[in-house]
Amino acid sequence: MTETLLKNRTFDELAIGESASLVRIVGRDDIDLFAAVSGDVNPAHMDAAFAATDLFGHVVAHGMWTGALVSAVLGTKLPGPGTIYLGQDIRFRRPVAPGDTITVTITVKEKRPEGRIVLLDTAATNQKGDEVLTGTATVIAPDKTITWPRAKLPDVRLRRHDRYDGFVAEARGLPAIRAAIVHPCSSEAILGAVEARDEGLFEPLLIGPEAKIRAAAEAADVSLDGITIESVEHSHAAAARAVELAVSGAVETLMKGSLHTDELLGAVVAPDSGLRTERRISHVYAMDVPAYAKPLVVTDAAINIQPTLEQKRDICQNAVDMLRLLGVEEPKVAVLAAVETVSAKMPSTLDAAALTVMAARGQITGAKVDGPLAFDNAISPDAARTKGIVSPVAGQADILLAPDLEAGNMLAKQLIYFAGADAAGLVLGARVPIVLTSRSDSLRTRVASAALAKLIASRQPLAGRMPR
Repeated sequence: MTETLLKNRTFDELAIGESASLVRIVGRDDIDLFAAVSGDVNPAHMDAAFAATDLFGHVVAHGMWTGALVSAVLGTKLPGPGTIYLGQDIRFRRPVAPGDTITVTITVKEKRPEGRIVLLDTAATNQKGDEVLTGTATVIAPDKTITWPRAKLPDVRLRRHDRYDGFVAEARGLPAIRAAIVHPCSSEAILGAVEARDEGLFEPLLIGPEAKIRAAAEAADVSLDGITIESVEHSHAAAARAVELAVSGAVETLMKGSLHTDELLGAVVAPDSGLRTERRISHVYAMDVPAYAKPLVVTDAAINIQPTLEQKRDICQNAVDMLRLLGVEEPKVAVLAAVETVSAKMPSTLDAAALTVMAARGQITGAKVDGPLAFDNAISPDAARTKGIVSPVAGQADILLAPDLEAGNMLAKQLIYFAGADAAGLVLGARVPIVLTSRSDSLRTRVASAALAKLIASRQPLAGRMPR
């Protein structure tokens, strides 16, 4: 058990040959946290593919991670609180790999009364007894006895964003698709287009007022060399022209620039646009939530304000078809409500129950659908088990179908801002996928949005692509 009090040894109390030790197991989190704090992102420590070609053939911990354990022993055990660390001679003898058990031992080597200087041998060994570090520490030992409560360490959890990695890698392996970037007249919109091109995802066509586009590129400090610009007068004309190009097959996806979402989607769903299908269009947030074990889709959070039962069926089917195209054989859909029981006083529970039956009757295909389910029961096996919910979906949902736009939007924003989630935004249900980006999106999110659109466009046709 960890001692609750730290006790030091004064200069007078220290004896030659006296020693103290500390044992730590090197985990992935240790390496990542050290990199985050120090800024040392040398790929030998962070990237298994790079490390495989390096001297040792595998990822190794930072040398100074082991060195920091020496400091921990000096400051907490020997001499302990009140010690002033003056210097350290370190030699790294062997690499330290994830999973190694490292024992650091320091031993009093020499005492110099003038200035209370103490020299200590420092050594670290792995689980095999092999030395990984040797050296000598020089300290000023304390002159007074100190007993001090051990500080309680914060509960640190790393937020890893790797749920998109497989999709992005797969998309990069395919030929770039032609993408209409609609009215890219802001720095963010221009950067999104250039990033998608540089990642090998899009062959962008910029549609909008050319002078504004070039001014935005200059403000973003990027070159438009090699990128085609189709100049039109204003944002409304840009949306209309992008739709024409998509209908003709000249582009395979649309990406929102700096125009309003309603303006772009209005052109998409216009009666004579040619991009409409028998499906209602809907929005999905493909989310990378660090605390969840797999990608999570939240729908609809941006388009359908108070969808009817039939519209929810389309919203559900759009999300299911997307995940199936991405390789999820039978997505699990949780139809959300505030409770798990059906109540006539809560219309969302009636819709959820109806959608569950519709899936059982083949009106929603390719997925397991269950509801009503509260959010906790949809994503937590423990919560579902505690409430005695027996369901093929509870605790392992791939898709969260919100009862209305307000609930979906609040849920998505809470996951983004409280849970550190990334959210790639797409519009589905038209003949081509549509990328919706936000000024606050990270590069990782923008690349993921483009990658998802590329995979969907490359694997069409979707169910529901027949024209009205």
